[in-house]
Amino acid sequence: MIPTTMQEKIWLSSPHMGTQEFEFVKEAFNTNWIAPQGPLVDGFEKDLAAYTGAGHVAALSSGTAALHLALVLLGVERGDEVICQSMTFSASANPIVYQGATPVFVDSEPDTWNMDPRLLQAAIENRLAKGKKIKAVIPVHLYGMPANMDAILEVAAQYAIPVVEDAAEALGATYYGKACGTMGTMGILSFNGNKIITTSGGGALMSNSQALVQEARFLATQARDPAPHYQHTQIGFNYRMSNVCAGIGRGQMQVLPCRIAQRRAAFEYYRQALAHLPGISFTQEPAGSFSNRWLTTILINPAESGGITREQVRLALEKENIDSRPLWKPMHLQPVFAACPAFVNNVSELLFSQGLCLPSGSNLVQEQLQRIVKLIRALWS
Repeated sequence: MIPTTMQEKIWLSSPHMGTQEFEFVKEAFNTNWIAPQGPLVDGFEKDLAAYTGAGHVAALSSGTAALHLALVLLGVERGDEVICQSMTFSASANPIVYQGATPVFVDSEPDTWNMDPRLLQAAIENRLAKGKKIKAVIPVHLYGMPANMDAILEVAAQYAIPVVEDAAEALGATYYGKACGTMGTMGILSFNGNKIITTSGGGALMSNSQALVQEARFLATQARDPAPHYQHTQIGFNYRMSNVCAGIGRGQMQVLPCRIAQRRAAFEYYRQALAHLPGISFTQEPAGSFSNRWLTTILINPAESGGITREQVRLALEKENIDSRPLWKPMHLQPVFAACPAFVNNVSELLFSQGLCLPSGSNLVQEQLQRIVKLIRALWS
């Protein structure tokens, strides 16, 4: 018997190039700007500032680097605490530990899946009552859905705690007309290969404070003092974005509105095709929120689906060479953070147990979407 040929892989979220990226990269080569600085870096920062409305932007080597620098700029150090959303990727929490501080995890609200403002207030009051010093709050705009920023900022302002928005997944998402990542003291973006636009690897730190962004650029280039020789009066980092990667980013910015529309269209296709199946539900945009729908996510409730679980769906897709992933495992359930304080309401644990990310790339074609939907429907039939 001749074995069946495996169908082409459908990825969860693969890079999607436009037509101008290579032209910018060629410019970097033609001008010999192959360095972690240069005119394309400057241009990419201006592109991001113009698109988001951020006052100032520093292009960096990763979103994790951007978050780490934000905590350095806020003076986070050993013995401090930083409150972080539990439902997120570990890169939201790791920089806290880099600084020797302790993450304090806060669970999610059920509608946005992001930081619950009421639990945030409870966490702050609890930690302050124990004599702890809280240096920052890190909400995350999960899967491109804006967090409840008005309430989060109001709670943080009561205690004069800076807010650093993790908008790694949310470029193009807005909250009452404001770009995600521009509402707190600082915000961060990621341009990893799976994000809505990519620079291969990369990130950015945004702020309306020119002084903070200037200091971020200084620290990101090894904190080299302005002297003819190499002189350093503080510890720096090798966190600046390369001019070549920034060229890719400049080309990607030209297609960003199209990429958002394509991701939202994929979400709508899934919603119309699957929402009627018992036990499947989709996140809705709360009033004032516009999601970039970076990843389409579904919840599968086995009590309503006839016992079908998200893991059964994932394995059925995997068998047919289709990439899908469970939602992020909450940080308070991660072994590495088991000893950290956590304020939970079980929302994120439910999301993790029932949630699945479906292929969402802007380069998906109709035939691929139809193939995915057909396989999922077959489990219910």
